[in-house]
Amino acid sequence: MKIVILAGGKGTRIAEYTTRIPKPMVEIGEYPILWHIMNWYAKFGYNDFVLALGYKAQVIKEYFLNYYALNNDFEVNLATGEIKYINKRNRNWKVTLVDTGLDTMTGGRIKRLEKIIGKETFMVTYGDGLSNIDIDALLAFHKRSGKIATLSAVHPTARFGELRIDANQAVTSFKEKPQLDDGRINGGFFVLEPEIFDCIEGDSTIFEREPLECLVKRGELAAYKHDGFWQSMDTVRERQILEELWKTNSAPWK
Repeated sequence: MKIVILAGGKGTRIAEYTTRIPKPMVEIGEYPILWHIMNWYAKFGYNDFVLALGYKAQVIKEYFLNYYALNNDFEVNLATGEIKYINKRNRNWKVTLVDTGLDTMTGGRIKRLEKIIGKETFMVTYGDGLSNIDIDALLAFHKRSGKIATLSAVHPTARFGELRIDANQAVTSFKEKPQLDDGRINGGFFVLEPEIFDCIEGDSTIFEREPLECLVKRGELAAYKHDGFWQSMDTVRERQILEELWKTNSAPWK
C-alpha cells in the first residue's frame, strides 16, 4: 500500500528554518521530520512512499539521492572513483518523489498523484506532524467503516500552559502546553479509497475544504479516534518540544 506524504508547503510560520530548506526537512535529532514520519509507517510494514513535493523540492530530492552515502560510512578511491561502503545501514523503503507544483494546494497535490496511486486504497499524511498512532488499527477501522475516507481525530495541543489551583489558591500542578482532553481536530493520517480523486477538481483544491466537506454530506467520511501522542510542527517552539522528546529518549514515535 502506498503512503503519500504532503511535503510541498512553504512553512511560513517556521521561517527561521524554511528560508533555507522545506519544512519536512527540518531536523528532529539527527533526522528530518519527514524521515521520522516515514520510519513510523515502516514500523508497521508500510514502506512504499510517494512524496508530493513543491517548495524547495530539490532539497528533498538531493537528500534521498544521497541517502545511502549520508547514512553510511564509506571509503573513496580518488584515483578510480570507486566507493566502498564500510557500515551498511539500509532502509527497505521505496521512495517516489513527485514535484506537484510550487503553489498547488493539498487537494491538488493528491490529485496529481492519481496515475501513480492507481485503483488501490492508499494512505496520506502531512509532512510536519508526528504521532504514535497505531497504523494497523487505523487501517482496520477504515476497512470496517466501508467509507471512502478516514481521517485521524486527535486531541490538539493547548496554546498555553495549564494550571491547576486548589481552594487555598496554591498551584497543585503545571503542564506546559498539554494535550487537551476535550475536542478533536483533523490530525492527518488518512486512509483513502481511489474514489477520492473524483472529489478533487484541480491544483487550487484545498483537500480539507471541498473534498472532505463533500464526503461529510454524503456520509463517506469516518473518524478514527486517536487518544495517544500527536504533535504538529508549525512553530519553532513546537520543533523544540519534539527535539527535547527525541534527545531525552522520550519520543513516543521512536
